[in-house]
Amino acid sequence: MRVQPRASRAAIGQWRQDGALSVRVTAPPVEGRANAAVGALLAAALGVAASAVRVVHGEHGRDKLVRVTGLSLAEIRRKLEGEAR
Repeated sequence: MRVQPRASRAAIGQWRQDGALSVRVTAPPVEGRANAAVGALLAAALGVAASAVRVVHGEHGRDKLVRVTGLSLAEIRRKLEGEAR
């Protein structure tokens, strides 16, 4: 996943050619606020609890690996296809 903090609006973008999902959040990358915003945005889009979404790698960078408990990658892709803007 490629995250853009401090965006003008929060949105889930397109799947990139490298397989990463583009995500924009309005929160700044300070004290974990952007990571929390990513988790909340994905949880809402996927219809899961915020506690089911966790950043497992890349907490301090734009490239992140996120784990969603209870959903496979295929399910995540299917649900996010309609959310991409």
